[in-house]
Amino acid sequence: MKLVWQILAVVVIAAAGGQAVNLLDDNPYATLVLGLVVAALSVLAYRWVVARTENRPVTELQGQGAVPAALRGLLIGVAAFGSVIVNLYWLGDYTVQGWGSVSGAVGQIGFMAAAAVTEELMFRGVLFRLAERRLGTWISLVLTGLLFGAMHLTNEHATVWGGLAIAIEAGGMLGAAYIATRTLWVPIGLHFGWNFAEAGIFSTEVSGNGSNNGLLKSSTSGPELLTGGDFGPEASMYSVVFCVLVTIAFLLLARRRGRLMPRRGRAVRETQPATLAR
Repeated sequence: MKLVWQILAVVVIAAAGGQAVNLLDDNPYATLVLGLVVAALSVLAYRWVVARTENRPVTELQGQGAVPAALRGLLIGVAAFGSVIVNLYWLGDYTVQGWGSVSGAVGQIGFMAAAAVTEELMFRGVLFRLAERRLGTWISLVLTGLLFGAMHLTNEHATVWGGLAIAIEAGGMLGAAYIATRTLWVPIGLHFGWNFAEAGIFSTEVSGNGSNNGLLKSSTSGPELLTGGDFGPEASMYSVVFCVLVTIAFLLLARRRGRLMPRRGRAVRETQPATLAR
């Protein structure tokens, strides 16, 4: 019942907000405001329902250290996707044709903020966190990663490989970011940084959704294995490789901090406010 109530609280706001954001797609500034409102309401709903159903302080989403933790995640996300673009550009598969749309990038901030917050609260905050208590870190990381990838199979231009790539790169990287820090702010920032760089800066497809109205006017061509084809760079082998490297780094950090949980072991303590953002 904890799982049900916690997911419902986030899903209701995400679904209603998502519909509203889609209706405002032609108004980037309204999309910015509404997207930020949806993100804030989702955080409040999560904190309220978790505190009520688990009778504990919601330290994985506490305010102290939230901004620096989210900024660290954002920088990692932008750097990781930037590495993908640099390699595609070096091969001649990514071409910049000029400046794109500042207003389009502004709208992407709101859209990607809402998506990053709601998806991380659902997948890492609820599904992974509760599953880890019973199944342990490794099984939960694999299962929630596969579920995260499967969710994207309903997108336009989706392929089995695209869903699997997201399961490996995003499911693994975002889950590992939470495991290493035990705060949701790092994966939220990482998720936002990756998506905003993808659509808001480099103007590429985002999981086949066509959200490519950013700061740079660009085009992508070349082998689908490297570019991701119509699904976008998230189906690129470069994305898989760079995200796996980030995942390994986070998991090594988690191991050093003793934050890997065995199957059916006791939950890792979530009351470490002094180290949540580290």
